[in-house]
Amino acid sequence: MSGLEIVRVPVLSDNYAWLIHDTKTGEVAVVDPGEATPVLAAAKARDWTISQVWTTHWHPDHTGGNADMKAAGATITGPGAEAAKIPTLDTQVGEGDVVRIGSHTGHVLSVPGHTAGHIAFHFADDALIFTGDTLFAMGCGRLFEGPPADMWRNMERYAELPDATKAYCGHEYTVSNAAFAAHVDPDNAAIAERKQAVEAQRAEGEATVPFTIGEERATNPFLRAGSADRLGELRAMKDAFRG
Repeated sequence: MSGLEIVRVPVLSDNYAWLIHDTKTGEVAVVDPGEATPVLAAAKARDWTISQVWTTHWHPDHTGGNADMKAAGATITGPGAEAAKIPTLDTQVGEGDVVRIGSHTGHVLSVPGHTAGHIAFHFADDALIFTGDTLFAMGCGRLFEGPPADMWRNMERYAELPDATKAYCGHEYTVSNAAFAAHVDPDNAAIAERKQAVEAQRAEGEATVPFTIGEERATNPFLRAGSADRLGELRAMKDAFRG
């Protein structure tokens, strides 16, 4: 299926919000507006009106713009498990629920670990997924509210997606993630090649997101960890890594 136009909107210091435009109906949604002003400006520049906000988790750098988006007329959808921490929510969703934009349907995945109620939005027919702060390019989110087993289950779910699936995450962390990946897997030629590529992209001011599940299968040490215990070891190493 085609007909979705996705626009990256840099917000705050290193976050990305994602504008989603259904080209057939003109409907527009946004994922994780950490602040409203640049998101509303990006929509206005395209003569778009945002009717929905989809929130992956409660952290303020992902929800900070919700109130202003709501005041501008958008309906806020997000994890019911975190409703107490997201007072702007209009619609609470969890595993197996759906979100819709035009004729496009996204399924909600429960992906806890970074936060206890974190969700992702998977549009299988469009081969894309919004992963918030769980799956990053060559990395995964910090384990603030869950054990390594939670994040490993997330990685297993992501690894089951088709290689061509495009993943849209919440931060531009790829250069540091690539450095860590090369540190823990120095003989992996695919990691070395991708590290060089992303460093060149960032040097030119280009974004490294979205990325594909196929790329992660080859180069993401967390997706390739093999077990929850190993993912936990890697995450602790990454938390302390200064390379």
